[in-house]
Amino acid sequence: MDHIVTVQDAVTAFESWMEPTDAELDAIDAEMPVIRAEMELLDAQIVVVDRTPCDLDERRIRRACRRMLAAHRDHLNGLSGETGGAA
Repeated sequence: MDHIVTVQDAVTAFESWMEPTDAELDAIDAEMPVIRAEMELLDAQIVVVDRTPCDLDERRIRRACRRMLAAHRDHLNGLSGETGGAA
């Protein structure tokens, strides 16, 4: 016999204990500069998806790429002294 899952079961499946922990939220906060830099690079690349990039577009992409690499470097250097956790 197959059991039918009610809507109530689906709604209550996400209990308060399933929320991110403080440590997980801190890890996300620490990684936000990297996320923002990656979004900036992606935005710069999206602008030129359907056209040939001009000099200004190319500079914007290079600048965003440098910022993204610097954010990754800074984030990893900040993690060098920590043990455990996600990198």
